[in-house]
Amino acid sequence: MIYMDNAATTRLIPEVISEMIPYLQEEYGNASALYPLGLRARDAIAVARERIAGVIHAHPGEIYFTGSGTEADNWALCGVYEKLSHRGNHIITTAIEHHAVLHTCKYLESRGCEVTYLNPDREGIVSASEVERAIRPETILVSVMCANNETGTIEPVRAIGEICHAHGVLFHTDAVQAFGHIPIDVEADHIDLLSSSGHKLNGPKGTGFLYMRKGLKLKSFIHGGGQERGRRAGTENVAGIVGYGVAAQLAAEHMEAYAAETERMRDYMIESLLNAVPGAALNGSRTHRLPNNVNIRMEGVDGEQLLLHLASKEICASAGGACASGSTDPSHVLTAIGLTHRQAAGSLRFSLSHETTKEEIDTVVKEIEAFLAAGA
Repeated sequence: MIYMDNAATTRLIPEVISEMIPYLQEEYGNASALYPLGLRARDAIAVARERIAGVIHAHPGEIYFTGSGTEADNWALCGVYEKLSHRGNHIITTAIEHHAVLHTCKYLESRGCEVTYLNPDREGIVSASEVERAIRPETILVSVMCANNETGTIEPVRAIGEICHAHGVLFHTDAVQAFGHIPIDVEADHIDLLSSSGHKLNGPKGTGFLYMRKGLKLKSFIHGGGQERGRRAGTENVAGIVGYGVAAQLAAEHMEAYAAETERMRDYMIESLLNAVPGAALNGSRTHRLPNNVNIRMEGVDGEQLLLHLASKEICASAGGACASGSTDPSHVLTAIGLTHRQAAGSLRFSLSHETTKEEIDTVVKEIEAFLAAGA
């Protein structure tokens, strides 16, 4: 198997598994219990919180564990609206956000919220000046993703954060694709709220966190017990949280080296595909791009059929976001950057890892050439 869908999910690595196993076996205590078995579970969560906070230069007390990045996005947007709707009812976001943000915004619109959806440029970059022009006296939140899950385009988060703080507006970023892959500094970037998910960086599925700047007290999104310092009810997934912490620390330690290697393979694959496929073009920014993302459109190609052909050869790729698989609609991200429905339908995303090899890339390119030759 050749796996090139790391934007959808990543494999658990041995270092993560080995630290999780004790909390799936003998260290099975409930972190709310006061006896030693429970206290050890609580301590393990505290260590994971410190590890994750260190990656984004936050304080451990600003990290709240969730069950997913989607939950964290929902909590951030709904929490801010519930807290500040008396002051204003306007939220600014973009047309290329993950559905976890877009669908939450649609829900809030049904509750009386006004939402402005900004369009990016052709490369998928959201203009910081456009964000500033959209801010109104009643604006309470700006939510712009750190990097796009389909095109891999990295957004000007720091510039947007500076603008938000200058206008006294809260700033949230969905960093699910970026956390652990590119540097993030919540202080320097003026980020008030940040969402992430463990399974995007070799951690376990079913784990996420919301960074909430100190002093910003959003109400609990899930009601019940007093877990997560009374802000997120539900017995903690101790093993998952431990694994997330290890994965985050390892990602931070190897970020520079892994990014350099992955970028080398990414650029090799982009050039190989552009040279091999007549009329092919890159979607998203060539320079402001995640290290692992290759999103190529191929004129006149049925992307779905090509994806099925690759799958038959045990090559894993994607025609869009994994959460939208099964949809017959064209990617909302690709149409937002100006692609026609036909161009969007002929686009494929390959998301690499630092372990991806030239040999694997050459095999994928040859299979794409074989598919196109058979259809000619």
